Amino acid sequence: SHLITAITELDNGTLVSILDVEQIMASAFGEAVVGAVERIEDGHEKSVFFVDDSAVARKKIIEVLDKMGVKHIQSHNGLEGWNRLKGLADAAYNAKKDLHEQIQVILVDAEMPEMDGYVLTQHIKSDHRFDNIPVVMHSSLSSDANRSMGKRVGVDYYVAKFDGLMLSETLRPLLSK
Repeated sequence: SHLITAITELDNGTLVSILDVEQIMASAFGEAVVGAVERIEDGHEKSVFFVDDSAVARKKIIEVLDKMGVKHIQSHNGLEGWNRLKGLADAAYNAKKDLHEQIQVILVDAEMPEMDGYVLTQHIKSDHRFDNIPVVMHSSLSSDANRSMGKRVGVDYYVAKFDGLMLSETLRPLLSK
């Protein structure tokens, strides 16, 4: 079903379906309207790498980034994202280039199959090749506890899903540096 993003097995052997909350919300209430988002100067030279397991969320993120005029690279879960990020970092290192020239911001979801956004952020923050690339957590889990956990692992900014204007306003200064 398009409402299930993954299935996991608990220690006792019980299988649990992981639901796509964004898809369920979009089915019930319609998709969030992104609204008017201003383009950024030289946006075509900027790039955001984002990781989200929800097809609805990816579609909305792309809509915001396209309206901003910003390039993007996407992955569908934390493990895939980490493998792609390592590949980009390896290629930049081998070419003797600064990875920040290729990616200016990394946007991660909190809960994803394979590897969540907290573990992904820990990997990013522990690898010096990602220094100076801010990590923004974009999540439907926006409680103080979730924000606090994000801060503990090194998240630089936290944006609740899905407010396209707030997402664009959080990204704008990071992309204008």
